[in-house]
Amino acid sequence: MPTYLIEREIPGASSLTDEELRGITATSNDVVAGLSRPYTWRHSYVAGDKIYCVHDAENAEDVLEHARCGGFPANLVAEVSAVFDATGPRELPV
Repeated sequence: MPTYLIEREIPGASSLTDEELRGITATSNDVVAGLSRPYTWRHSYVAGDKIYCVHDAENAEDVLEHARCGGFPANLVAEVSAVFDATGPRELPV
């Protein structure tokens, strides 16, 4: 299943509290459970006014549906074609 990187522009994202992040987590998990198709939210990073998420989905439209159903922005959805780190190329998924 392809892996996608999602960029979400959320002003003040870096100021979100743990409680607010737990709320986002619960909403995202509820949406994933309701999609009735293969979909995995791997993890997310908060940086400045953005949240970057890594999801596995059959296609980009499923990622966009997750965003719509959860009320999340999805300013960029890009399929990951390769992963590498200090040791060199790695296997997908991330």
